[in-house]
Amino acid sequence: MNENPKRQWSLNDFEIGKPLGKGKFGRAYVAREIKSKFVVALKIIYKEQVKKYKIRHQLKREMEIQMGLKHPNILRLYGWFHDSERVVLILEYAHNGELYTELSKRGRFTENQAATYILSLTKALAYCHEKHVIHRDIKPENLLLDHEGRLKIADFGWSVQSRSKRHTMCGTLDYLAPEMIEDKGHNYTVDNWTLGILCYEFLYGAPPFEAESQADTFRRIIKVDLSFPTTPYVSSDAKNLISRLLVKDSSHRLSLQKITEHPWIIKNANPIGVCK
Repeated sequence: MNENPKRQWSLNDFEIGKPLGKGKFGRAYVAREIKSKFVVALKIIYKEQVKKYKIRHQLKREMEIQMGLKHPNILRLYGWFHDSERVVLILEYAHNGELYTELSKRGRFTENQAATYILSLTKALAYCHEKHVIHRDIKPENLLLDHEGRLKIADFGWSVQSRSKRHTMCGTLDYLAPEMIEDKGHNYTVDNWTLGILCYEFLYGAPPFEAESQADTFRRIIKVDLSFPTTPYVSSDAKNLISRLLVKDSSHRLSLQKITEHPWIIKNANPIGVCK
């Protein structure tokens, strides 16, 4: 894909294929750039929606952040263009779709798969944090798989580039860290918390603090009301990693470097980051 920032793209440069999904602000399609035959995903966002939901600043920030990230486990944003009605993002095409679909289909992942995904995510987040980017909304719906089964972080809608503590409550209910709910200010360690939530969800098929109501979920998160169902599928090493990430005091959460050195990751993860 030609990433010349001066290139003026338009929809006429692409053959549009099947729809990939529909979001609140627009739709995504698989597409092929006519000249190079390069396959991409086009995310089409309607300006009317951007105006209605007052997300212009958020969208601009998302595009600027994602454009600057180049890592094998982060979905590439090659460029964007707009016309009178739409803003169009030209994205890397992840052939195998959402990790959420894969998890729903299987019910849960094996320890090898889960550890490989967690290692891939940890490496991608370490890269983001080095660039002072906090993702703030890591969840299975925002993770895609390419044709080799490699995990890609896809959605940077809630991400922020910051060196100081933030106070915006954002993200998705089951994945929110306690400091976000209590509005105490948060930093990059909210992403470490989410890795604990995801690790649990990958292995048990549901997030750990799920409850009947939003208020109950909030209560469980604030108390860190964590329990592990009895199952032969989840090792004590896995439970140890989850317990060391789901810690209320954010300064005591396991660091990303320590995650990569954890016995569960070392024993189970495929270091190439490919899960077939």
